[in-house]
Amino acid sequence: MRLATRVWGDGPRTAVLVHGIMTDSRSWRGVAPALAERGYRVVAVDLRGHGASGPAGTYTPAALAADLLETLPPAPDLALAHSLGSAALLLAVPALRCFRAVHCDPGWLRRPRDLDALRAVRHATWQELRTAHPRWHDDDITTELRALATWDPASVVALRHLPGLPGAPAVRSLVLLADPSERIPPAEATTLRRSGWQVLTVDGAGHSVYRDDPAGFLHGLRGWL
Repeated sequence: MRLATRVWGDGPRTAVLVHGIMTDSRSWRGVAPALAERGYRVVAVDLRGHGASGPAGTYTPAALAADLLETLPPAPDLALAHSLGSAALLLAVPALRCFRAVHCDPGWLRRPRDLDALRAVRHATWQELRTAHPRWHDDDITTELRALATWDPASVVALRHLPGLPGAPAVRSLVLLADPSERIPPAEATTLRRSGWQVLTVDGAGHSVYRDDPAGFLHGLRGWL
């Protein structure tokens, strides 16, 4: 499936951004302009069932990865993904041939989830989102409300098919974790380090690290941009 994209900048280097579940490419509003200022042409996708890409009949990380390969420019200098987007990017990296990859609190591990409760988030109010995400800028809350209006709740089934903890990275790779991270607990973080991944934590940040603390997120990327 060819995905809708949003572009910032026109620099000589390319960065591709892949959001997580329930949101869309607009969620990178606090990060993408900063990457563009650093000389990147930034291409952010709307995953199937999100944003302007529209719904689809199949929601698995493998299908999402195939969409990335159909849509994104090959061999980007940087690939950056969050949560479920990281599950898709993990599978796409070898064929995408990115130079380096960053996974933000990645959704790799299968764990018990109340999928009905996740589907119900589509009807969240502005105040409910504010309560759930106290560190987000007001504009992020508004952006999330707009994203939820176009989100296909059926996409939560992708969480039943997560790839599990990977072995050695296919390219130079960084994992930026929430503090604490429910997605990658300490024991799994240690396993990743032993397998060749660089793993860092953004102090005090929740799962949506790049929206909880955009400055801390960008600080964690120093040396990777």
